[in-house]
Amino acid sequence: MLEAKRVFPLLFFYGIHLAAVAVSGGSGGDDDEFVYSGFAAGGSNLTHLTLDGTAKVTPTGLLELTNGTAHSKGHAFHPTPLRLREPDDGGSDKKKKAAAAIRSFSATFVFGIVPPAAPGVGAGHGLALVVSPTKDLSSGMATSYLGFLNGTKFFAVELDTVMSTEFHDKDNNHVGVDVDTLVSAAAASAGYYDDRTGEFTSLTLISGEAMQAWVDYDSDAGRVDVRLAPIRTGKPRKPLVSTEVNLSTVIGEEAYVGFSSSTGTLTSRHYVLGWSFAVGEPAPAIDMSRLPKLPQRSSESPSKALVIALPVVAGGLTLATVACVLLLVRRRYRYVELREDWEIEFGAHRLSYKDLFHATDGFKSKNLLGAGGFGTVYRGTLAASGTEVAVKRVAHGSQQGMKEFVAEVATVGRLRHRNLVQLLGYCRRNDELLLAYEYMANGSLEKHLYGVGGEPGPTLIWAQRFQVIKGVASGLLYLHEEWEQAVVHRDVKASNILLDSEMNARLGDFGLARLQNHDAELHTTVVAGTFGYIAPELALTGKASPLTDVFAFGAFLLEVVTGRRPVEDSTDGHRVMLVDWVLEHWRNESLAEAVDPRIQGGYDVDEVSLALRVGLMCSHPLAGVRPSMRQVMQYLAGDTPLPELTPAHMGMSMLALLQNQGLDSFVMANSSSSSASVRSFDTSLSRGR
Repeated sequence: MLEAKRVFPLLFFYGIHLAAVAVSGGSGGDDDEFVYSGFAAGGSNLTHLTLDGTAKVTPTGLLELTNGTAHSKGHAFHPTPLRLREPDDGGSDKKKKAAAAIRSFSATFVFGIVPPAAPGVGAGHGLALVVSPTKDLSSGMATSYLGFLNGTKFFAVELDTVMSTEFHDKDNNHVGVDVDTLVSAAAASAGYYDDRTGEFTSLTLISGEAMQAWVDYDSDAGRVDVRLAPIRTGKPRKPLVSTEVNLSTVIGEEAYVGFSSSTGTLTSRHYVLGWSFAVGEPAPAIDMSRLPKLPQRSSESPSKALVIALPVVAGGLTLATVACVLLLVRRRYRYVELREDWEIEFGAHRLSYKDLFHATDGFKSKNLLGAGGFGTVYRGTLAASGTEVAVKRVAHGSQQGMKEFVAEVATVGRLRHRNLVQLLGYCRRNDELLLAYEYMANGSLEKHLYGVGGEPGPTLIWAQRFQVIKGVASGLLYLHEEWEQAVVHRDVKASNILLDSEMNARLGDFGLARLQNHDAELHTTVVAGTFGYIAPELALTGKASPLTDVFAFGAFLLEVVTGRRPVEDSTDGHRVMLVDWVLEHWRNESLAEAVDPRIQGGYDVDEVSLALRVGLMCSHPLAGVRPSMRQVMQYLAGDTPLPELTPAHMGMSMLALLQNQGLDSFVMANSSSSSASVRSFDTSLSRGR
């Protein structure tokens, strides 16, 4: 009896604590667990939920990640980090520290994906539960990247509604387990196994119905199990996806958990109704009775009230229409666009001129980012999605040339890679073409290397430069070998490398790119590119290939390490080619003297030496000696040892080779400026016509 009296107050206090958690809808007192039974206002920590992009909490208590606009993304994170790794015991054994176990954890959430109202229209792209070292994924990419692939290490469980060939998706309705890449470690079509019969029942993620997901990580087995079921069905015994994973490389002692979602050209609305998470024990139960309801897709047939109301308001609408006609006529020519039948197949990338006009404030000079041979570029924000864009205005008088150019723009617009600037869409107006790209917050790499208008730019430390080099190499590998066609960029240079908000490199400006089938015969065209980056064989034969891109990458790599342009004037008035200058340092065993003296904070000598030697190999005057971009990636990652360079291997200087091949006139014609461009608009983006 005495023992009962002692235990009862503890049980009573514990019960009061659980009730408080359920009522608040927020986290309990334990920093390693929380439960949201809806997201209605009044929860103790809901005002601190970290949201960005299109994510918001609706008045009804839904966590809305995307709002149905195209090319949008939304993130929502629990505000405080969780301890997902066993704490460091303070010992000095590095191996023990590195091997500190990831703690078991469990999550469950109720979600719903509401597709567009029109029947038969697909939806995109999906949502994911994310475990990340940071809750700031604002620079993540939309469309097939689900809003969170931005170079940050992560663990995620994706609910994907679009089949992306880039990530080897099995279908457009699947659940996948991702560790630091969107190529899933394991995946399965959405559904669940019935506990009674053992039979598999498929589920449609874009049904507009609420579903519940469970994610359980067992630290002893190193395995993650994912289950899915209709709401109120209960947690199935058999997991939908079960796979062993190594989370030690992506999870530190503390990590943030949340959701990431995105849309592409196809849109949908992604919602989370309830969510709980716990470390070291099962996730707390969500109070299903307190969950908000999902909005429904619009009905196809009008309601009775609408049928009755239509005759009443018809007269008023007619008068209002007549009153607006004069205003519309006056504004008509301000936003008029040119559309033709042949553009229908490219409609997915079409943006309205009105949207781009308003996004840039009417193309005002205060939003001007720069100007070049292909037009002017303006900064803007699309009102519907809040997406920041860079809008390029290009003039072209040839109707046939415009048709071919738009066809190629639509093709290039399908490229998706973390190190490529994404083309979001285009618009045609009279003889003007407008291209809308992702906006890169840190501008071009050229600004950081050489400054602007005589003013020095912000100096990049070596770690940032090496990250830029590897990022551009990864983007070129995708263009040359990993996309459905081989893409030869033809204008790799510092001014065409843009840096996002996290200083990740994005290769842009595909105005000179050529598309060809893999292993196709090369076609001759007008020499295009920028002097100093143009390979000798391209100048001699006019045939562009992936190896001419490799040459340009080599010049760019040397430029990043040395802080010098590919071609410069010497004190005695002669031209100095950067590759020859670095080659001379290599021959004199003084490569350290070639490093940009502005690099601050020190650098890894081995990495710098490796980068310079890779740059020399890529800049070799003979195409057959240059490595492929796949080999370059392996060298830079340290996966494959770099072949030893010998004087015989490197051959004569670049300037001497050009002169020996009778290209003196080419050198002199383009020597007035180290950044002189040689380009032909009519051959840009050609398929080898």
